[in-house]
Amino acid sequence: MNYLHEGLVQLGFEKGDFCGIKTLPLPELEEKMDIYIKTLLEFNEKFDLINTEDYDETVIRHILDSLSGAEKVAALCAGLVEKSGTELSFGCNNLMLADIGSGAGLPGIPLATAFPSLNFTLVERMSKRCNFLLTCAQKLNLENVTVEENQAERLAQKRFDLCVFRAFRPLDKKMLKVLRRILKDNGKLAAYKAKAEKISEEMEALESSSPKYVIEKLTVPFLTENTKEGEERERNLVVIEK
Repeated sequence: MNYLHEGLVQLGFEKGDFCGIKTLPLPELEEKMDIYIKTLLEFNEKFDLINTEDYDETVIRHILDSLSGAEKVAALCAGLVEKSGTELSFGCNNLMLADIGSGAGLPGIPLATAFPSLNFTLVERMSKRCNFLLTCAQKLNLENVTVEENQAERLAQKRFDLCVFRAFRPLDKKMLKVLRRILKDNGKLAAYKAKAEKISEEMEALESSSPKYVIEKLTVPFLTENTKEGEERERNLVVIEK
């Protein structure tokens, strides 16, 4: 089975847009994701990017996992543009999104590839991984991607409309404060997480700093049947207001 093609179809990329925001045509998206996966696997041993060397496992656990949040991300962006009172296509071009602690470029590179009109900054503190991200952006011709070697703590205030992150350390009061600081006034955080129960516990642990948040269930094609015993199958996106 071609997990990449079938997974992209199941996620709705044949439609050509989510919430009025155009997506890259399916054949092009599939081609670019194939190039990205092969680049990931080529550089993985040197840069310690992901925990697998298998193509299909990379498709399911990393590419489809990242893109399972695409429709939710598009809805958040459309909502931000609506609040600004500008026309959608013009407003999207002015939105600034960030993938914090980008690492291997997940979820930033799949999302940036899928949405050419959205501007993404991949923030990564390790120089060697930044070099990898630059290589990927060049190979995929991602003109909407900027790679920045930096830490979240050092980013400028009120810089981004939406920050996404995946496989990031658990939120604590200090990190929540840092991430909120770099958001614009109506900005939001979108964190790829596992169990909803654990998310609730994590948010409750923030006590007085606990922000308003919504847990959105994600469905990753082929994940359940390809998950080994003891591995987490549940996926959610927690959307946190500034």
